Amino acid sequence: MPKLFYSPASPYSAKVRMAAVYAGIPVESVTVETGPQPALLTDANPLGKIPVWITDEGESIYDSRVITQYLNRLSRNKLFPRNAEKRLDAERLEALADGICDCLLAIVYERRSRPEEIIHQPWIDKQWSKVTRALDLLNANPPKLPKAISAGQIALRVTIGYMDLRFAGKWEKGRPRLKRWAARFDEKFPELKAVVPQG
Repeated sequence: MPKLFYSPASPYSAKVRMAAVYAGIPVESVTVETGPQPALLTDANPLGKIPVWITDEGESIYDSRVITQYLNRLSRNKLFPRNAEKRLDAERLEALADGICDCLLAIVYERRSRPEEIIHQPWIDKQWSKVTRALDLLNANPPKLPKAISAGQIALRVTIGYMDLRFAGKWEKGRPRLKRWAARFDEKFPELKAVVPQG
């Protein structure tokens, strides 16, 4: 069985785990702490980042978007539509959700790695402004939730889960449609809720 090196709080890890569940691809999830940069992780990915998918043949696949594309091929297009226009929509939504997470993690790491007196608030504000623009766009035009979803919808659900974990009470105001969208996602796909980011 393939292995996935992951962290329970990582949105990118959660996206891959959720994609695997949805695509029906079994994987053994192995928790790895990235801080100490253990050899287990750096031997699999020289960047020392998660998630990393280890195939049955021992091959390492990393970056969550590369992994979702790989899982899509394994599952015969379960995660991305065959239609070129619909596939582009799914890829764009995944990129937007991942980009929001990039900004949120930049804020988390700024606060976590610096003493309070040298935290650079303008940097945090800049990242947050990117997040709010993207969330406002998504709230105005929530993606559809058809019977067959894509890696794009999965990535967005994971992003909302990460915001609930790390930014609860800070992102929801004025975005009721996005909150309802996440609730509908959980109602339609209850088997996926267990792998949203967890602290």
